Amino acid sequence: MLFKDQIDFVSQHIKKNKLRVFMTVLAATMGCAFLIVLASIGFGIQDTMRKEILEDQAITEIEIFQSPDEDLDLSQIRALEQINAIVQRTRMDAAMSSQLEGRSNQESIILTSFEEEKKANLKLSEGRMPVKDNEIIVGYQFAKSLLTEEERKVLEESTEEVIDQKGYTGSLIGKTISMSLQPFELDEAFPEKWDFTIVGVTEKPAKDWFVDTNILMDQSWKDKLEEVYVANMEQENANLFFTSTKIYTSSLEHVKAATDKLKEMGYSVYSVSEQLEQIDVFFMAFKIGLIFVGTIAVLISSIGIFNTMTMAVTERTREIGVMKAIGASPKLIQRLFLMESAWIGIIGTALAVIISYAVSFLANWILPMVVGAALGEESFEGVEMTFSLIPWQLVVIASIISIGVSMISGWRPARKATKIDVIQALRQEL
Repeated sequence: MLFKDQIDFVSQHIKKNKLRVFMTVLAATMGCAFLIVLASIGFGIQDTMRKEILEDQAITEIEIFQSPDEDLDLSQIRALEQINAIVQRTRMDAAMSSQLEGRSNQESIILTSFEEEKKANLKLSEGRMPVKDNEIIVGYQFAKSLLTEEERKVLEESTEEVIDQKGYTGSLIGKTISMSLQPFELDEAFPEKWDFTIVGVTEKPAKDWFVDTNILMDQSWKDKLEEVYVANMEQENANLFFTSTKIYTSSLEHVKAATDKLKEMGYSVYSVSEQLEQIDVFFMAFKIGLIFVGTIAVLISSIGIFNTMTMAVTERTREIGVMKAIGASPKLIQRLFLMESAWIGIIGTALAVIISYAVSFLANWILPMVVGAALGEESFEGVEMTFSLIPWQLVVIASIISIGVSMISGWRPARKATKIDVIQALRQEL
């Protein structure tokens, strides 16, 4: 029998029992759809958490933990192929008292190399990177921290948070600001003053609660600031500067390799890849559990396929006997019934995939509005949450499980059909 004839044979018998086959396909569809939608929740939550992590910090960043007296071998680190930039930011145990157009503030200083910051892709909301020693970059909220004496007095006396309504409202780019060093323990700044030009403003922090009012200046000022501090305080401070080192790779794919090599060198490091690995391991187990639970639904639907195929064999006993009498082999008969059970599984799986994508789309559209209404728009604002995500790998896994279970469910009835006695089958009344 040709393959085309086998398909026609299966199609004819399916059309004879449309209602029964339809209900069986519906059961297979519901089981497979439940498996996909349930597992898609795990994929959706994992995708949301990964995006949250990657948005909250530089994805190519590796932080090295070092003690104050520890010196890093930067030449050895820079020799690694994956390293794109080494940014060492030095914080001073003192602040800069700034004066601009009758406004003032007192903010932290960060000494850095702007060449390395540029390689590390320091993002600015406006302006450019400094090219001269007297050019600086300020934090995104630096302008709002510049207050007049009257505004500062109102702010100190007020119990409400009015800082968002105060501060410098114009652009700081190109403005010349006067600065002087002021230790945190003193009420007044040192008499030495320097004029700096603001050429850049950092971008808005990813976390809304984080306030960036720092001042970034070239690291060449370190010796000068230390000299002024010692001259005015008349004492040296061994812990005047604190340096943090962050390494940036050329891409996210190189973070893991660079992290491992730095650990081999004896450094204590942390990178986003380690956090992502922990999340991936957790969600791998979580998704396997969801797929296992969903597979139970598919197994339940297999009972319907088994019953349908068993009834089909019973109803076609005489027909099977005729086929055997004219020379049909047991393998051919078994193949015909397996093709019928496979057809039920394939159709059910195809419908399940379509339904699952529709349910996933509706869930990602409706649930955010429901959660937003329940929690309040303000608390849910800015949160992009994926409730359901269906990658192609999930579709493949679910299809293999669904079609495989359908084939297994039809195997026993198909084997029974090959063992039907020809004489008894032909004696059966029509």
